[in-house]
Amino acid sequence: MSDSTGVVFPLVDGRRSTVATGRAVVADALRSVDPVGSAATERETNWRADYLGPFRRLVEAGLQSPEAALTIARDGLTSINGRMQWGDPDAADVPLSAAFGQAPAPLETEEILGSGEPETELSVPYKGERLRGDALRRQVDSWIAAGVAEPSLAAAVDDVIAHPEWLSLPGTTVVVLGAAAEMGPLRSLLRWGATVAAVDLPRPGLWESVLGAARESSGRLLVPARPGDGPLEQRAGGDLIHDLATVASWVGGLGGRRLLGNYVYADGGTNVRVSCAVDALTEHVRSVSEPGEIALSFLATPTDIFAVPGAAVEASADAYANRRVSKVLRGPLRTLSGGRLLRRNYVPGENPGISDSVVTQQGPNYLLAKRVQRWRAAVARDEGATVSFHVAPPTRTRSVIKNRALAAAYAGAHRFGIEVFEPGTSNTLMAALLVRDVMTGPRKSLGHVWQDEAEAAVHGGLWRNAYEPRSALGLAALLGVGASR
Repeated sequence: MSDSTGVVFPLVDGRRSTVATGRAVVADALRSVDPVGSAATERETNWRADYLGPFRRLVEAGLQSPEAALTIARDGLTSINGRMQWGDPDAADVPLSAAFGQAPAPLETEEILGSGEPETELSVPYKGERLRGDALRRQVDSWIAAGVAEPSLAAAVDDVIAHPEWLSLPGTTVVVLGAAAEMGPLRSLLRWGATVAAVDLPRPGLWESVLGAARESSGRLLVPARPGDGPLEQRAGGDLIHDLATVASWVGGLGGRRLLGNYVYADGGTNVRVSCAVDALTEHVRSVSEPGEIALSFLATPTDIFAVPGAAVEASADAYANRRVSKVLRGPLRTLSGGRLLRRNYVPGENPGISDSVVTQQGPNYLLAKRVQRWRAAVARDEGATVSFHVAPPTRTRSVIKNRALAAAYAGAHRFGIEVFEPGTSNTLMAALLVRDVMTGPRKSLGHVWQDEAEAAVHGGLWRNAYEPRSALGLAALLGVGASR
């Protein structure tokens, strides 16, 4: 459909400019806490190339205090939700909130009951095996020892191993927005016998896969479908960007305790549009639901900018001194590259440190879409909602391997101590953390937004690596070219 209908960027000088909007949102988010950084962001004339500094400043400015981080999050959400518009081909743009004043199209709820037996214990696929019990505990300990995950992962996974009755999430309907996403929890939750409400685009091929997984599972799948007698895969689905009121009405009508899981993804500016659509839907459903009835779930990308514990900085310094690429090679490579290759990941002694693992090929729209999710997680947690938010590992998803440069970098990343996960391992592990969070929530903040984001993070080693990731990415890609083909 057209970029001028549904959730749209505002018109700026007659154009729907992702650049102008992204820059303005970051400036607005910084304004109260870091007015100098806000002004510098507004003056930035080459946003597509120089967006990293302002996004890093969002994290740095938030370190002043817990309230500073929350102010940035609130102001950022206010800005983007106020700037994004609802486009109608037959009328002028209106505020995004006006989408919910439209009459929703009729959607029925179709139910699929799986015929399989529920899994009665947590198992995670890894390198051709399914790890459970003590074998899974040992693997988690191995990831932590290798610097692939933060130490708090061990207790989180152990909680789920110890409570297999949690796996089916009794009493909760999990609304998976982006049901077909490779990183999403849909298949794991259905295997565990949970009730899942699936939302994704009305594309028959997509729904054939989702419905097939549901029928083979032990779970219960709820599907929004247009009325009619045709095959369900031909009638299923809802378009968040263009049919926001319809999808929101269906989700709101499910009733009861629900978890709204944001697993949507798209390329370019569409990623911001769909992320904003989900955020608007989330807040609308929360506003018409009973207090405590709605929980939220998000997965953060490891290729972003985070504040990280001092222990991660210390581990990185140790790796720089003693491991990875030898000091014999590091000096010449840095000299030949003018200092661009194999830079230290942190200034020694920082606490917290700032991990910048952004992959520039993904661009500012990707970073803004993910920042909206981080902001909403922080604000909702502060409001007392149950929130599941975790940094997911680098993963060989279709969206990654279709980019040749990224695929090559991931293929060579192990040479620098980075572990790239297979989708089945990532999505099962993240689904287990989701289960733990729902069954033990709501949980208070650990003290600061950055600490909440770091809890049980599985960053693949990016946070504890010796080298600033972009300074090693090119070498990793060269080493991985053959393996990625």
